[in-house]
Amino acid sequence: MVKPMITAIVIMTLAIPASAGNTDSWLISLNPISDSRDAGKKLMNLTYGLNLLETKNENEHILLVGVHGGNSQGYEWVYPLKTMDTENILSYFFRWDDSKCAEPSAIILAKELQELVTENPSIKKIIIIGHSYGGLLVSWFTENWSSSLPMDIHAIASPLAGIKIINDMCQYESPKLIKKNISFFQWRTQKKLDGAFKNLEFNPQLINLKGSQVYVLPDLYKGNRLGHNWSISFVADQLKK
Repeated sequence: MVKPMITAIVIMTLAIPASAGNTDSWLISLNPISDSRDAGKKLMNLTYGLNLLETKNENEHILLVGVHGGNSQGYEWVYPLKTMDTENILSYFFRWDDSKCAEPSAIILAKELQELVTENPSIKKIIIIGHSYGGLLVSWFTENWSSSLPMDIHAIASPLAGIKIINDMCQYESPKLIKKNISFFQWRTQKKLDGAFKNLEFNPQLINLKGSQVYVLPDLYKGNRLGHNWSISFVADQLKK
């Protein structure tokens, strides 16, 4: 079975899809401290594809999409999604089959984004955030986003350099260029603190991509070791600023 292989490599070195009901008002009422585990399960029980997390309003002109990593339990996304959402941001969560290669799901996401933009002409910018294995998915857009709409891509704690099993099975190659309307941000954890990467012989986060902006995360975040899953919350706080 493919999933245990990728999970073991991507998660150690890093559901049946079912509708979780209407989530479009869920984000507003969410308490990220007391509800994170249950809310995380709800996120991961969403159907594959883009899922709206809040009720639309006429002030939203930025589309924000969270893209989970391999074998995610969802809880690591609850605080970040709640934190980054504002009156002018329309928040979505993209569920995908992380037991398989990322590119087919990236193509699906691109199609759904194009449809959303067409249906919502008030959208002027897209922010897409991928964590861990999800970072490989979002990095596909650096070369393949066909719309003229600006897009910010954030890859967090992501093995952008690839690892052998994904390279071999998926013919994965690191992104080589960034289109003019794309801004690409690499948020790298410290390898020694990241449980997904610390035992590898190399740091799979390291790529040299001209035009990208690279940030190395600090040791601690709110008194906790800033490892693999905390990294999304740290980045959310930075983007909120």
